[in-house]
Amino acid sequence: MIYSNNLKRRNFLKQITLAALCSSVYTDIATGKSNNKPNIILVMTDDQGWGQTGYYNHPILKTPNLDAMAANGLRFDRFYAGAPVCSPTRATVLTGRTNDRTGVYSHGYALRMQEKTLPQAMKKAGYATGHFGKWHLNGLRGPGVPILKEDTHHPGHFGFEEWLSVTNFFDMNPLMSRMGKIEDFKGDSSEIIVAEALKFIKRKKQEEKPFLAVIWYGTPHSPFVAFDKDIKDFADLSIKAQHHHGELVAMDRSIGRLRKGLRKLGIADNTLVWFNSDNGGLPRVGVDSVGGLRGKKGQIWEGGLRVPGIIEWPAGIKPRITNYPASTMDIFPTIANILGLPKDCMLKKIDGANIAPLFKKEIGKRKKPIPFHFKGNAVLVDNDHKIIKHKNKGYELYDLKNDPKEKENIYNKKPGIAKSLTNQIDKFIASVEKSEKGADYPEGKVAKNQPERRRWRDAPEYKPYLDEFIKRTTYKKYKGKRKR
Repeated sequence: MIYSNNLKRRNFLKQITLAALCSSVYTDIATGKSNNKPNIILVMTDDQGWGQTGYYNHPILKTPNLDAMAANGLRFDRFYAGAPVCSPTRATVLTGRTNDRTGVYSHGYALRMQEKTLPQAMKKAGYATGHFGKWHLNGLRGPGVPILKEDTHHPGHFGFEEWLSVTNFFDMNPLMSRMGKIEDFKGDSSEIIVAEALKFIKRKKQEEKPFLAVIWYGTPHSPFVAFDKDIKDFADLSIKAQHHHGELVAMDRSIGRLRKGLRKLGIADNTLVWFNSDNGGLPRVGVDSVGGLRGKKGQIWEGGLRVPGIIEWPAGIKPRITNYPASTMDIFPTIANILGLPKDCMLKKIDGANIAPLFKKEIGKRKKPIPFHFKGNAVLVDNDHKIIKHKNKGYELYDLKNDPKEKENIYNKKPGIAKSLTNQIDKFIASVEKSEKGADYPEGKVAKNQPERRRWRDAPEYKPYLDEFIKRTTYKKYKGKRKR
């Protein structure tokens, strides 16, 4: 009887606690006050290869701040960009869907307005939302320029209340757009956008409002321009390679400033910082950028898809290294789970998975393969195995555990695994083809309001700025290439 009464009492207390917690969360969303809701920061580099970190024992590059972040968080040794080039991966971050479903087939394509995005969902949940840096989801190609206020696909249209952004890659002393107003900055691009993001974060801390800050670097994308102090350790390399690695030095320094800024504001413990690159590394930069993997940026081999990945969240993560395969498509569903966002904040056809249970302990094999669909090629990464279906060609199968460099195609040697994964990848391809026609949208079709993929120097809206832009080093080489 005593046991029964105690059990009833514990259950009653649990119900009271749960009711109070639910009431607190409801009040938070209604008032916009932060209370215990974690802040979210998504950080993404541009063209940083899987091997370009100090914690992977790079022969010449030191990244002490990334190393510290990895030691204090969850370091993924098998983290995948959503695609082997930039714009598609950015689409996967914002939607949780493989890029071809969203209409972002390659670099420079615009994200469809019919997609549901992470910042839109978080904004509805009472979060402040800010974007800082490279956007590249508005249909414009060429070196990054300030995004115009009248742009139909600027970050504000996808849920960002504040944005300081450029169309594409950007470098030293960039021109940027703050909500459509052009501003001229001096200094390294990575340090600039982290400083601006910290201003946003400080304001939201003072307002007691939780935030989503998306920091998308232009580093280490070409053209490579670094401070003299940042290239001094790379004197044995070509000038181009020196500046490439120097950009990574400055980027790492900005990571240190970000982490220090969060600690200074007293919010580091309950701020989730998710770091990764947007695609695999570059060739011909003096030192192997992909850590010995096969392939590079633009290719569907591991070197083109596998990237550095770290999640730091002191209040919610047990620091360690994991071999669990994860991807940028997991970001939206994972954050949605952590924040308790409604299921309808995402479209029904989601390719990513919630990996929040992994934050506390290893959870065994991944149940949902990681899919890729790029330029007619399809890939499924199913734990240790990876199947590829090339456009208009056959299949390839690799055992990534025993053959991480993808040297031996075992498709004919493992018929059981090959058959199972062939069925899965064929179903995935058919599903993507339906999505491309708009099957995932309430209208059942793709809306006709998509801007064409084009170069900004050919866009009429940029004509008034051309003569001024081409005076700058970043744009000079494009002077004679624009249409008259």
